[in-house]
Amino acid sequence: MAAGATGYADILKAPHAARLLTGTLVGRLPNGTAHIAIVLFTRAEGGSYTLAGALAAVYGLATAIGQPLLGRAVDLYGQPRVQFPAAVVSALGMALFALAGTGSLIASYAAVAVAGLFTPPLEGGLRALWPSILGREDRVHRAYAMDAVAQEIMFTVGPLLVTVLVSLWSPTAALLVINALGVLGALSVVLSEPSRAWRSAPREAHWLGALRSPGLLALLGAFFFVGLALGSITVAGVAYADDHGREAVYGWLMAAIGLGALLGGTVYGARQWAGAPERRLRIIVALLALGYLPLALTPGVAAMTALSAVAGIFLAPAIACAFIVVDRHAPIGTVTEAFSWLVTTFGVGAAAGAAVAGPAVELGGTAWSFAVAGAGGIAALLVLTATQRVLAVPGRTKDIAGSSENDRNGAAELGFSSGREA
Repeated sequence: MAAGATGYADILKAPHAARLLTGTLVGRLPNGTAHIAIVLFTRAEGGSYTLAGALAAVYGLATAIGQPLLGRAVDLYGQPRVQFPAAVVSALGMALFALAGTGSLIASYAAVAVAGLFTPPLEGGLRALWPSILGREDRVHRAYAMDAVAQEIMFTVGPLLVTVLVSLWSPTAALLVINALGVLGALSVVLSEPSRAWRSAPREAHWLGALRSPGLLALLGAFFFVGLALGSITVAGVAYADDHGREAVYGWLMAAIGLGALLGGTVYGARQWAGAPERRLRIIVALLALGYLPLALTPGVAAMTALSAVAGIFLAPAIACAFIVVDRHAPIGTVTEAFSWLVTTFGVGAAAGAAVAGPAVELGGTAWSFAVAGAGGIAALLVLTATQRVLAVPGRTKDIAGSSENDRNGAAELGFSSGREA
C-alpha cells in the first residue's frame, strides 16, 4: 500500500500530471453524477420514478453514442477543438433541462440527450496524454492504475457532492453547479501545454476507425460483460437492502465495493508486472468473476459487506490492465477513440446488467440478481479465453514511450504534417 502511494506520488510530481488528473476528474463530474442528479431533479419537479429513469436512460444512451464519435474527432482535430466546445454544449443542455423543468417532455428528453451526446471524452483524452507526460512504460502503466483508483474516488465523492448541493440549495442548483464545474475542469485540461501540443499519429482512412482491430473488439466484448456484472450489482444491492429493511445497507455495499477497488488498484499499481498484459488480464478477470460468485449467497449484512469489498478488489486492476491492452491494440491514430469505445461498451454493459437484474429479482429473488453478476464475470472470462489468439497479436508491440502515437516526441510528431493541428 505504502509503495503504491509512493509510486502515485512520483507520478503526480511529473509536470502537468496533477493538473491533468484533477481537471479530468472535475470535468467528468457531470457524467459521473448525472444519473442521481437527473433522478433527484425529476422527483423534485413532481415527476415519477418511471420518468426519472427514462430521462437518465436517454442521457446514458446518448453518452454511449457520443463518446466514440467525439473520441474520433479528438484524434482527427486535437483535444482543445473538441473537448472544451463539447463540454460547453453538454453543460448548456443540462442547464436547459434544469431551468425549463419537466413541463415539456419533448424539451426534457432533448435537453438530456444533448447533454449526454456532447459529454467530452476527457477520460480517453487523459490516457492518450500519459505517455507524452511520463515517458517510461512502467510509469504509464502505473498512471493507468492510478487513473482507475481515481475513478472510484470520483464515483464515491460525486454523488455525495450532489446530495450536499441538493440539501443546501436545490436540485436545480445542483445540476447547474456540477455542470459549471465540469466546464471549468475541461477548460483546465485543454489549456494545459500537453493537451495543446498533443497530436494523434496519421491514421488510415477507414469508416470503422478503431473498431477494425480484432484485438480491440475482443476486449470490448469482454468488458461489456464486466460492465453487465457491475450494473447488475447496483440493482441487486437495492433488492438486498429492501430485504433487510434498511436503505443504508445499499450505501454500505456500494462503499465496500469502492473500498475494495481502491485497495486493489493501489496494490496493483505498487509494482511492475512481467509478461504480456493480455494474459494478465485473463487472470485478473478470472479472479474478478471468482469474487462476484459468492454474492449470490446473500448472507447477513456484515458478511455481505465483507464479500462486497472482496468483489471490488480486482475491478480497478482489471480496468487498469484493460487500458494497457487498448493502447497495444488500437490502430495507429485512433487511441482516443479506442479508449472511448471501452468507456462506452462498459457503460452499455452496466445498463444491460441493471435491466437484466430487475427481472431476475422478480423471478427468483435477490440471490438471482446477484447471480447475474457472477454470470457476467464468467462470460467476460470466456470471451477473453476464446479470443486469446487474437489478443496475442497486438497492433503495436514496442513499448509505449517509443512507439505510441501518444508520444508527441516520437510517432505523434508526424501529426504536425497532417494538417490536423489543434
